[in-house]
Amino acid sequence: MNPKVRTPSQSPTSAEIISALRPDGTLDPAHDPGLSAQEVEYLYRQMVMTRQMDERLVQLQRQGRIGFHVGSLGEEASILGSAFAMAKQDFLFPCYREFGAALMRGLPLQKFIDNMFGNANDTVLGRQMPNHTTCREVGWCSISSPVGTQITQAVGFAWAAKIQKKNASALVYFGDGATSSSDFHSGLNFAGVFKVPCVLLCRNNGWAISVPVERQTASKTFAEKAAAYGIPGVRVDGNDIFAMVSVTRQARARGERGEGPTLIEAITYRMGGHSTSDDPKAYRTADELEQWAARDPIERVRGYLTKQGAWDDERERALVAEIDARFKDAVSIAERTPSPPLESMFEDVYATAPWHLVEQRQQLLSGPRAPSSH
Repeated sequence: MNPKVRTPSQSPTSAEIISALRPDGTLDPAHDPGLSAQEVEYLYRQMVMTRQMDERLVQLQRQGRIGFHVGSLGEEASILGSAFAMAKQDFLFPCYREFGAALMRGLPLQKFIDNMFGNANDTVLGRQMPNHTTCREVGWCSISSPVGTQITQAVGFAWAAKIQKKNASALVYFGDGATSSSDFHSGLNFAGVFKVPCVLLCRNNGWAISVPVERQTASKTFAEKAAAYGIPGVRVDGNDIFAMVSVTRQARARGERGEGPTLIEAITYRMGGHSTSDDPKAYRTADELEQWAARDPIERVRGYLTKQGAWDDERERALVAEIDARFKDAVSIAERTPSPPLESMFEDVYATAPWHLVEQRQQLLSGPRAPSSH
């Protein structure tokens, strides 16, 4: 095993990391978010939905039916737990790994799958890579690939909400690699100075593509970077959905009270590749993955529900079958939907198209076409 890579046993002591779900399946009262049985089951179903989507989308990419997928295998608790803790009027600023949170907040599954195919029903009309969704109706901001840019955008939203005296907060997701970006510094500095209601969530999943956390920073933790900006930083077990809900709720409440932002470092692990274009076997060992797989966030919640008598194998099979049917239906519709029309590339830029774009559009539509597609 690569000694430079942090494993669960090498992580700082549990006293430094907030957790709620104990090994025996009970909850620590100090960090129990007080979820009802129905809420826990709902979150579990959303986690399984996200995992199942991941597995099926990877298969589609390998079959050549979609071009790309960014998964969240192993990080479902950090993503869904934090999103669940936010209010309906809040806006989420994703990285590109958080599609499960978008679905949970109300992004229609068909719209998500349409985006994966980039067809005419895709909200962004095929102009973005797959997984780069947007849905204003559910407070889900457009995703862009440049590392860290969403941090300053989220802080800007939170500042606007504060100026307008709206009860709205921002939650922004970013990986450990984004902490090396200028947007991380700019965003946290501005957020701290103006005390904006923003939850800054760093998913420390061990790797920034192939760069381990030990090569990313010389600081002991990412949470301690918050001190430089005059804001609190907290570390939480990112594979513990109960702890994620509890910590995020507290961070949001702090912002709502006018006390400013909070930096959360969620300790989790990316059990899959960075994307379908990545082979993690080239830079990490099977032993490392095996240790983290033993802390699978979905299995931990399932264990809790089973202990409560609220889940069993029959319910699991029924859930997977339901997800499979919904997925197949959405893919069938997406594959039958035509590509975006050529002229759509000139839309949504200007309220009134300038003359030169009108001219270019006319030339494009009247010109010769490739025989297979556009």
